[in-house]
Amino acid sequence: MPLVNMRDMLNHAYQHGYAVGAFDLVSLDFLEGIISAAERCDAPVILSLAESHFEYFNFEIIMSAVVTAARNTSIPVAIHLDHGESLASAVTGIRLGCNGVMIDSSSQSLTDNIQLTRSIVEMAQACGVPVEGELGYVPGIEGEDAERHPGEIAYTTVNEAKSYVEQTGVDFLAVSIGTVHGRMQGKPELDFQRLQEINEAVHIPLVIHGGTGLSDEQFKQLIERGVSKINYYTSLADAAGSRIRKNTQDSTANGYTNLTSGIKEAISTEVERCIRLWGSSGRADQLNAHCKAWKPVEHLIIYNVHGITEDETLAMIEEGKKTLGKIPGVLEVVTGHAIQDEASYRYTWLVRFCHDAVIESYKNHPLHVAFADTLFRPVAGERISIDYQTH
Repeated sequence: MPLVNMRDMLNHAYQHGYAVGAFDLVSLDFLEGIISAAERCDAPVILSLAESHFEYFNFEIIMSAVVTAARNTSIPVAIHLDHGESLASAVTGIRLGCNGVMIDSSSQSLTDNIQLTRSIVEMAQACGVPVEGELGYVPGIEGEDAERHPGEIAYTTVNEAKSYVEQTGVDFLAVSIGTVHGRMQGKPELDFQRLQEINEAVHIPLVIHGGTGLSDEQFKQLIERGVSKINYYTSLADAAGSRIRKNTQDSTANGYTNLTSGIKEAISTEVERCIRLWGSSGRADQLNAHCKAWKPVEHLIIYNVHGITEDETLAMIEEGKKTLGKIPGVLEVVTGHAIQDEASYRYTWLVRFCHDAVIESYKNHPLHVAFADTLFRPVAGERISIDYQTH
């Protein structure tokens, strides 16, 4: 099955008492290792890309590979923007193919966090995309991601969690109950009572950031108390690093492929361990039956123009491509003209939406309304429009 609706995926996990792994990737080795582990386990998986990691890769380029990998596998997959920093980040993530977004405004005041998160929820819901919010603060202690999360832990409170969910409308909630980004120092102490009370107050899938270093028993207790998505990266990075160090010890060859040999397999082994531990193994068929497929919608217009020159027509088209491409949920804007001189219609628009929810939000978006009413409709009265989904 191709990409699936992430809201359906995590609601199923929440209702059936297991967690889906959201594994952050920073290269094709990570991508292939994660996918191969999920396929061996016949399990759903979330391919996660953190904005805090964008220095390691070109987001737009790697997203092409991520979307292709997701569509070429038989297991249910969702693609998630992790730790997005702004509304613009969320819009870009959706445009490039993410069908879940997480906004990280947890370091702000509760009022500011609610305000920013709400604005992203309103935008994303108009695109059919679920949103993960974060309340409380999960700091970094040691490891690759630690420096990106400075400061002290701020625990999520039950009352604030309930108010935050009600006021923002988030689909999933990341909570702070004692985990850290990066590696744990010493034995982690998690506040399971707090987690239980939050779960009873909000009744939506909960998320844990900072899963590295927790024991099997701790993961079990997290899942029993509503955690349905577990973010995981540091142990994967450590597995990759350990493999590189072993390669340097075992061989005098300095070539890149020699030094990176076996990284995919090392990552895949750790991902498989987590999938089986968290209870999502063997659930692919259940999810494929339960989840709605995530398929783009094609908005097609064929038309003729009257009353303007060819140069003016081309200028109108270029303005439309630039303007309409900014609307949230628009993946691509393609324009063209007929090859045959005798064609009944001379020009075409093909606007790709990420989800059928965008049909309505696009139609009413101020940028579309202004362009259509001012530049397009006055000269293109002769037109045919259809929205369709490919098979």
